Amino acid sequence: MKQLLSGNEAAARGAWEAGLAYASAYPGTPSTEILENLSDYKEVTAEWAPNEKAALESAIGASIGGVRALAAMKHVGVNVAADPMFTFAYMGVNGGMVLISADDPGMHSSQNEQDNRHYARFAKIPMLEPSDSQECLEMMKEAFVISETYDTMVLYRMTTRVCHSRSLVVTGDRLTANPPAYRREREKYDAVPAISRILRVKLEGRIDRLRTYSENCAFNRIEDNGSQTGVITSGISYCYAKEIFGDSVSYLKLGFTHPLPMNLIRNFAGKVSTLYVIEELEPFIEEQIRTAGIACVGKDKLPAMGEFDPDTVARSLLGRENPTIAFDKALLVDRPPTLCAGCPHRPFFYELGKRKNTIICGDIGCYGLGGSAPLNAKDLCICMGSSFSVAHGMARAVETRRDERRTVAVMGDSTFFHTGINSLINILYNHSNVIAVILDNRVTAMTGHQENPGTGHKLQGEVSDVMDIGTIARALGAKHVRQVNPMRLDEMRSAIDWAYGIQGEPVVLITRWPCIFKKLSDEEKREFPQEQRGCAVNEGKCIGCKLCVRTGCPALSYEAADKKARVDAVQCTGCGVCVQVCPKQAIA
Repeated sequence: MKQLLSGNEAAARGAWEAGLAYASAYPGTPSTEILENLSDYKEVTAEWAPNEKAALESAIGASIGGVRALAAMKHVGVNVAADPMFTFAYMGVNGGMVLISADDPGMHSSQNEQDNRHYARFAKIPMLEPSDSQECLEMMKEAFVISETYDTMVLYRMTTRVCHSRSLVVTGDRLTANPPAYRREREKYDAVPAISRILRVKLEGRIDRLRTYSENCAFNRIEDNGSQTGVITSGISYCYAKEIFGDSVSYLKLGFTHPLPMNLIRNFAGKVSTLYVIEELEPFIEEQIRTAGIACVGKDKLPAMGEFDPDTVARSLLGRENPTIAFDKALLVDRPPTLCAGCPHRPFFYELGKRKNTIICGDIGCYGLGGSAPLNAKDLCICMGSSFSVAHGMARAVETRRDERRTVAVMGDSTFFHTGINSLINILYNHSNVIAVILDNRVTAMTGHQENPGTGHKLQGEVSDVMDIGTIARALGAKHVRQVNPMRLDEMRSAIDWAYGIQGEPVVLITRWPCIFKKLSDEEKREFPQEQRGCAVNEGKCIGCKLCVRTGCPALSYEAADKKARVDAVQCTGCGVCVQVCPKQAIA
């Protein structure tokens, strides 16, 4: 039947139809919905892992164990999973194994826009690139066939636009996949140097066989429109090219993009006088074409950074601006992302941001917005789980330079379980003068409220043991651990005073209050009682000091005409932070 599916939904459906038995992932935009959709299929065991490395390793174990397996992650997550990926590429599979990399050109929700197609070349594994939801399903099914036929893990590369765009998909039934049961093959799966040297040679032979497959792969196809202008493209860039050029050019549409079908490319290039290579981000295809001695037009005209769209392609290659609606761009209001009304991170950052002589190292999560005005409570951020380690190095540098500033590191609960535990070990082991803050809002909030080891539930609804952050910190050797309700500013202020008062030793401070949008469990309802009411300003008492507005709450505004604060009743959650801030008790 036909269904309207996003790329992520279609990829999940394709994996299910292919007979997938096990899937693991760490949530990360734009990949998150893949595993969430797989969790709806009763035949699939779908699990959130604490990080991408653990997710890939779990899927590898399932593959070796004799079932079809999948690991999904965003592009930067592949960096975390790269260690097992490169070694498993040597070994080959038992059950089919697919690694999904969801790249983010334009950095819609990421700290970089690395092009993970290079991972396929680097690890010497085959790669598929769907351009729409139908291809997401079809290529996923073929990925498992390729994996088992050529004894290799397959990199399945998506991008944000493919992940989140919807189109009609013809779905099918589930296949019965029956890979061989596990049998001991130390000569294949035990990566000691003596064995890996042999596997390294086999890897080259596998890539040679895949080159032959690439030349005949149905996903690499020519659309001959009898034109002297040709376009070689892949992924969503194919859709953009079709929208701009239509049938006025001929196309070589590549879906299996590593190894590239160089004979097919040569034959296509020989039939046209002008050859465009249209691809987002790096000149991955273009460089290989040029190396083969084939002239083409690519990044000399097209940008090598940022997400493409039809306008970008038309402007870069044709010097043409597509018609659009004219409007006064000066009237556009800048609406940067901000912490939600009622967010438990806001009162923490409100109090921390007042501290002078402080260097604040942030991390990846909603709390990254704590660095924005008016809170201004973050100096820097590197990558997932890095804040504690970066702060440790910063503290050492501060000591060396005889700087009096205190170093504070901030990360969320899911990030703590992701890679923060190792970073905390680094601080504790090396006796760092760092205040390590863990913001426990009881869920993986930024990617859409996925469970994590601290929530007490697994992906498919089963109850799990709660891993208490304070208990873990003490077990690792932390001597100074304190948990606080961040919604009470007096408690938050006192806890920060306590942390700053401890010198020369690591301090662990845990703020614990659920995300305002979290669906609370019965246990959480008892622990975090919340009254559903809002706040309002008594204009007779309001003196227009703007202190409430400095909390950065989007429900609060200041009317310059009458010099009064206002509360937007639609957005207000009644968290009460502004009530505590107001010096005249003008908010209730």
